[in-house]
Amino acid sequence: MAINRRNFLKAATGSALTAIVAEEAQAFSPRETKELPPKAVGMLYDSTLCIGCKACVAACKQANDQPLEILESQQGWNEGAWDSAIDISAKTLNVIKAYTNGEMTQKDREVDGYAFMKRHCLHCVDPSCVSVCPVSAMQKDPITGVVTHNPDACIGCRYCVVGCPFSVPQFDYETPFPQIHKCQFCSHLQAQGKLPACCDVCPTGASLFGDVRELKEEAKRRLGAEEGEVYEFPRGKLGGDRDSHTAQIPKYQKDFYGDTELGGTQVMYLSGVPFDKLGLPTNVPDKSYASISEGIQHTLYKGMIAPLTLLSGLLFMAYRNRKHHDDDEQSPKEDL
Repeated sequence: MAINRRNFLKAATGSALTAIVAEEAQAFSPRETKELPPKAVGMLYDSTLCIGCKACVAACKQANDQPLEILESQQGWNEGAWDSAIDISAKTLNVIKAYTNGEMTQKDREVDGYAFMKRHCLHCVDPSCVSVCPVSAMQKDPITGVVTHNPDACIGCRYCVVGCPFSVPQFDYETPFPQIHKCQFCSHLQAQGKLPACCDVCPTGASLFGDVRELKEEAKRRLGAEEGEVYEFPRGKLGGDRDSHTAQIPKYQKDFYGDTELGGTQVMYLSGVPFDKLGLPTNVPDKSYASISEGIQHTLYKGMIAPLTLLSGLLFMAYRNRKHHDDDEQSPKEDL
């Protein structure tokens, strides 16, 4: 290609913009992770206290008017007598799953043992679902921190489904007017001064409701107690007036989950087996994914660098295509 003024300027401009974008992309920094709201409420789930009774699942279904979910293999005989959901879905906002290994002879042991896991929304301190939602259908309460979904605002784009690191939001594909479903921590019951249904019915205190900061202190107390020590485990609400559940301190993992992972979560976990065995992502940063992605976006759009680069590329492609078209029209045509 001959080096004329137009080609030189085109190449120089494109190279300069590409270099600037590359430099900016390397220099980006995540925005600050959002802080815990002033009156954040949440849950401490102690897997070692869970007996797998699924009372929380039944209570959640009733409180949120959700139908039973019966496996196809059971539909011939299970006529609504037993809910058999194997994971959260559009019909099931909260489910108890089980970790099993080998002979399963002892609870809360990684090898030849088993453990229970309660799966639903973790109500992240800096939630990805809220960050990616283009119409603010996903909202985080500025006072309590509870993450809710407004179906009237939702456009069904399912960005929240893809963006959630815990795969919580579920899209209903089986109805004529599908929408997103997720645990909203029984906000309607909390507004009446009641507890979330799952925490209200848990017989052992495995699902414990309360102020997030106080729940963290409770988790640290349990981790700091001696294994085998008799402990009074609160039930229902931390600091409430219900009788406690008396049991021995088990052998916990060295820390609790949800303190710093991905910016922190308002639903936290204690366990006797490694958290990854319970399906929780452990190889994750302390920064939230929302803060990282928004940091990249803000850097690239700073000074309109990314749009200018895109425009430059589009102009170059349009010019090249037009030039090829002109060359074709000017070339001699062979006789047929």
